[in-house]
Amino acid sequence: MNTDRRKVVLIGTGMVGMSFAYALVNQGGICNELVLIDVNKERAGGEAMDLNHGLAFAKSNMKIYAGDYKDCKDADIIVIAAGVAQKEGESRLDLLQRNTEVFRSIVTPVVRSGFDGIFLVATNPVDIMTRVTYELSRFGASRVIGTGTTLDTARLRYLLGDYFTVDPKNIHAYVIGEHGDSEFVPLSQVMLATKSVTGILEDSRNSYCIDDMQKIEEQVRTSAYKIIEAKRATYYGIGMALTRIVKAILGDENSVLTVSAKLCGEYGSRDVFIGVPAIIGRNGIKEILELSLNDDEKGKFNSSVKILKEHFEGLEI
Repeated sequence: MNTDRRKVVLIGTGMVGMSFAYALVNQGGICNELVLIDVNKERAGGEAMDLNHGLAFAKSNMKIYAGDYKDCKDADIIVIAAGVAQKEGESRLDLLQRNTEVFRSIVTPVVRSGFDGIFLVATNPVDIMTRVTYELSRFGASRVIGTGTTLDTARLRYLLGDYFTVDPKNIHAYVIGEHGDSEFVPLSQVMLATKSVTGILEDSRNSYCIDDMQKIEEQVRTSAYKIIEAKRATYYGIGMALTRIVKAILGDENSVLTVSAKLCGEYGSRDVFIGVPAIIGRNGIKEILELSLNDDEKGKFNSSVKILKEHFEGLEI
């Protein structure tokens, strides 16, 4: 990986991609070169021009331009946000076959350019599309990452913080599994600072209850559908999640984020990309953190693994 220059290439300049690019510019200092690639080259050029005109107000300088696959050769990270959009009432898994063909036309020329960095995938269904990227690129698993349940985890912490009237930064909780209908919250692992939330729920001196936790989990699971129903697409949240992951990589932070990663025996599973807490640094996934799930949570996780494997098996890569 190139260590002298922090270069990011974004493929797909739709709402998700450009929400990421906008967040990247506004946070400043994360990278100093951003390349925009889109099948609609005119749009990519217009988006680059628009972002450049706002650089005078940004925190740091950045080189932004519309490019082509040859520009991927010396990039640190390729962010893939291209693909067909999720329709109202359509599950993420329904998108699978259509987006697989899109990815075939993207990953192949990226690899041919000589790219030797990290793939970061946002396109839904993200767990399977991350595995498709892995299979097409033949990169090491640590260098192919999906956004996974990073945004779902942020939604969870926001809702729990609101419920307990605590800063979400002091809530330690994760959404794991498929980024979709089978995702779940391992409640046994949820902590308010250093205090177990299950212990708080069992304390009769307060009004908190397990039913509220189940309602919050359902809110997290259905958030995307509600946003799509209201405004046809989700993009700000995932754009900021992408920015957070890129920051962790380029800053070599060794931060724990719930990305889509390939399991190699963790949680008793193999050969599936799924949302799990992982340590993220300069070389991608440094380590997958295996949570101590109870029997009920293990069953939910295994069900999620089964769903993802079944949907992948029908594909021709």
